[in-house]
Amino acid sequence: MTHLHNTDTEVSFADIAPYSDAEFNGKMATLVKEPGFEHAVRYAMPDVDYPAFVERVLTIHSQNDFQVQIMWPFLEMLASKTTDGITCGGLCNIDPEQKYTFITNHRDIVLDASFLNLCMLREKMTTTEIAIGNNLLIYDWIADLVKLNKSFIVKRDVRMIEALKAARQLSAYIHHAIVEKHQSVWIAQREGRAKDSNDVTQESLIKMLALGGDGSTMENLVEVNLLPSAISYEYDPNDYLKAREFLMRRRDPAFHKSEHDDLLAMETGLIKPKGRVHVEIGKPISDDIKALDTEDKNELVKGVCHLVDSGIHRGYRIYPINYIAFDQLESGHRFAGMYTAEDLDKTNAYIDSRLGKVEELIHDINTEEMEYMRQTILGMYANPLKNKLRTV
Repeated sequence: MTHLHNTDTEVSFADIAPYSDAEFNGKMATLVKEPGFEHAVRYAMPDVDYPAFVERVLTIHSQNDFQVQIMWPFLEMLASKTTDGITCGGLCNIDPEQKYTFITNHRDIVLDASFLNLCMLREKMTTTEIAIGNNLLIYDWIADLVKLNKSFIVKRDVRMIEALKAARQLSAYIHHAIVEKHQSVWIAQREGRAKDSNDVTQESLIKMLALGGDGSTMENLVEVNLLPSAISYEYDPNDYLKAREFLMRRRDPAFHKSEHDDLLAMETGLIKPKGRVHVEIGKPISDDIKALDTEDKNELVKGVCHLVDSGIHRGYRIYPINYIAFDQLESGHRFAGMYTAEDLDKTNAYIDSRLGKVEELIHDINTEEMEYMRQTILGMYANPLKNKLRTV
């Protein structure tokens, strides 16, 4: 059982930590017998010879080998089929002797961390462990799969009285991973995706990271070695589903997504076109955190959030659709030099097609609601540019 002596409390990580290499074979042998897992593999890889796939994975004995032998080829296949190329900048900012908490914007449920790790695999770097919310672990086999694939669990369905205990456990595990396991981790800057692509770090996330460790708030945040990074998708496959959700909430503020909605979002993000994708590794901010001259914990947390936001916003890759969306929202031509007439026609046709996909899901949309959703989708694509402009 993995645990850490944190101050005077023994913290167990058995229920949230990735499976160890010693557990790998046994857990994998159970997983491959799950009908749901077989269905998912066949869905993601339609040409797979499943018995041969099973035979192969059962010869693997560690998470790192699983990532190199199975996940790397899978992600390259996914990239070739669903993107126009994945590029990465800022890898020179990673010191091989250091371990980091990579903290990024959150666009896609599954692929944000996966594409960051793909960039690392290509450079023969050790991949990160991935924080994943238990709200997505709809079936037990999904929990097993992610824990076999270097993921640790964020408890999001706990009662208020248990929330602090869960936050302490999660924070202690992240500190343990960085300091004791010498393993980098990935976590999103907020709980859940930014539906409007306006990426802002949640203060509660930074406060959680400061719970682990034995020092002050500042020392604990420095210990996890925050490294803000940005992931930019030219097209968000889930943009129309997000627009639908905005409309449903506009109609009924009490609207809540179903498990089916989450599964559809995961599948759509995974297999639908994304255009160009860019990952930009920022620079570690530990020295900047130390330079925040305040004894006030709340002010310190706000300052760290600002540092993370700025690092992410600077790293955005801006595409023609972002410039066009900005100009259309502002009813201006500020960035007309950044796109062509062909780009404009392509973007307008794309947005019309996305609105059409919402109409396939909701049949009673009126003209005013359709314009609301158009403005919503334009906002999703304009906000990264707006945020980047504030950092210049």
